[in-house]
Amino acid sequence: HAARVTALSPVLASWSQALRVGGGVTAPSLLFKVEPEYSEEARSAKLQGTVLLKLVIDTDGLAKNIQVLKSQGMGLDEQAVIAVTQWKFKPGMKDGAPVPVQAQIEINWKLL
Repeated sequence: HAARVTALSPVLASWSQALRVGGGVTAPSLLFKVEPEYSEEARSAKLQGTVLLKLVIDTDGLAKNIQVLKSQGMGLDEQAVIAVTQWKFKPGMKDGAPVPVQAQIEINWKLL
């Protein structure tokens, strides 16, 4: 159990250290986006819906510590996470310096 707790602690520390937007903290802005790809399983089942992700946008402008808050299953959660890890943000700022910021991102899955 000790190794598992050690492995999890950086994630927990990073999430708790992330700031909320407001009080001098500006929101990150999206610079580069990769569209998530439908999983074959979800496409075959004609599954549509929303995946909600909770994450930290770090000082390097990358999404970290991604957690699924609202799941769709059939591979859509995983595809949402894969896409968001490739996104690039202008980090949130406080006092002119980049800071890690808590964020939620909705991925809406619709078949065309």
